[in-house]
Amino acid sequence: MKRFLIFLYGCVSYVVFFATFLYAVGFIGNILVPKSIDSVPQAPLGTALFINALLLGVFAIQHSVMARPFFKRWITRWIPEAAERSTYVLMSSLAMVLMFALWEPMGGVIWAANSAIGQNVAYGLFAFGWLLVFYSAFASNHFDLFGLRQSWQALRGHEQTAPKFVQPWLYRVVRHPLYVGWFFIVWATPVMTVAHLVFACGCSLYMLIGIQLEERDLADEHAEYAAYKKRVPMLIPSLRRPLQERLNVAVVRSGE
Repeated sequence: MKRFLIFLYGCVSYVVFFATFLYAVGFIGNILVPKSIDSVPQAPLGTALFINALLLGVFAIQHSVMARPFFKRWITRWIPEAAERSTYVLMSSLAMVLMFALWEPMGGVIWAANSAIGQNVAYGLFAFGWLLVFYSAFASNHFDLFGLRQSWQALRGHEQTAPKFVQPWLYRVVRHPLYVGWFFIVWATPVMTVAHLVFACGCSLYMLIGIQLEERDLADEHAEYAAYKKRVPMLIPSLRRPLQERLNVAVVRSGE
């Protein structure tokens, strides 16, 4: 019964995440949701700025602290190890729901794409960002990332195993394609309002700090990560390595 409850908990957490993920598309893109990032302002600018900064801070702290090894060791003293990742996913989703519910639009246009071409390009980059996030999650073991593999192992009575360090092709181009996708999501908009700029800056700062914390943990967990870090750029793809690999292959073949 315990194993089934852990599996059910994992499934429920994933459903909550997926619903939140879909709502986030509408919230950030101002598409088909009752309240979005750029809805009609209701609060004074100073109040709205304070509330939004607080919401972004809550999400960043929750997302970062719960991902750290020391917190994982602490929380698994109280919950089964197989439920740890699902708990992280659920809490992250609830932090986003809190942001969606309490977010205060602020109005004020920083820039705007007035032409149809500019607007279509912005929407295209926004859609590309979501596709990149979705694809990156699957490329890096989607089911492990969102706790389903762990809960399935528990249901089958298998011992929990740590994921292996793998390098799918996208992760051989940049180390953090998922974050690259999020940068496109938060910055690609045909109308950049004050609220959207605050959101984009807050998310970008969190991601840049989060990458450093995440890479430190990965280096501690995987001996090969240090060499991987030197070989593959963090966020911006480099043409130097693919070109160098082709030159090396050509040199080897010419020497055969």
